[in-house]
Amino acid sequence: MTLMQKFLGASAALALTAGVATADPALIFDLGGKFDKSFNEAAFNGAKRWADTTGGTFREIELQSEAQREQALRRFAEAGANPIVMAGFAFADALGQVAADYPDTKFTIIDMVVDAPNVRSVVFNEHEGSYLVGMMAAMASESDTVGFIGGMDIPLIRKFACGYAQGVKAVNADATIVANMTGTTPAAWNDPVKGSELTKAQISQGADVVYAAAGGTGVGVLQTAADEGILSIGVDSNQNYLHSGKVLTSMMKRVDNAVYEAFSDGVDMETGFQVMGLANGGVGYALDEHNADLVPASMRNAVDEASDKIASGELAVHDYMSDDSCPVLDF
Repeated sequence: MTLMQKFLGASAALALTAGVATADPALIFDLGGKFDKSFNEAAFNGAKRWADTTGGTFREIELQSEAQREQALRRFAEAGANPIVMAGFAFADALGQVAADYPDTKFTIIDMVVDAPNVRSVVFNEHEGSYLVGMMAAMASESDTVGFIGGMDIPLIRKFACGYAQGVKAVNADATIVANMTGTTPAAWNDPVKGSELTKAQISQGADVVYAAAGGTGVGVLQTAADEGILSIGVDSNQNYLHSGKVLTSMMKRVDNAVYEAFSDGVDMETGFQVMGLANGGVGYALDEHNADLVPASMRNAVDEASDKIASGELAVHDYMSDDSCPVLDF
């Protein structure tokens, strides 16, 4: 397979050869792989839902290195893809370089804001959804110690951790929260072995529920938690099925909806700043046949009540990214 085909697919390569521009949408996955069972896979599921619903086709690429970000954007734009959706904050610099060169192309970036007239910036209130699963962790814990394992140590992941810690403390002010990050480079998103090691270390400190916000690394967290007999909490996608009866819940970050909406809007997509939180179904917690026995009515009622209060503004969850601090967790 040629490099061009690898980026655009055989049909797109033929279109380029013939000088034909098409308006198929495109999706660029972040490092960690399309089938990471978490963030990237949520993006793919949104694109697939759009294709299944409309009968349309889309283009996609899995990046292998940081250097490919700008190249992939330019190749898709030159081929006429519209809109082009990027899954991940790390595309911000590349998009800032590219957007102005293709004013007739619409772009959507997830998890970062890029101020350009042809860009939709979608961000999520991850702290709100994390607060809910933090409440659930505290209610399920028997040791009064719970864990958090993040991927790359960046403000966005600290935002998850801080929301989670607030939810834990709202239920049990005396609870202990053990928090670790996997690393400081993009490799931290795809290191299930390190995720497993961190999980074992947290178990040794008494944690009996562990929340993973670490992309593909979280697969190792959930696996080890199941093997060691403690509960885990998934993230982004619904990961309850990975270890049925052993995953307490998953903090749903509806990246799939963000992609689906961008693809559905097509070339007429409205640009600007978009926030997805509890009030508009952008985040939440997963309840299905795989975890129903772990979530009693009392737990669900308490969490749903908190969710309603957050959505209405009655209950405010501190956002770590607002001032780089967390009132209930030290980093």
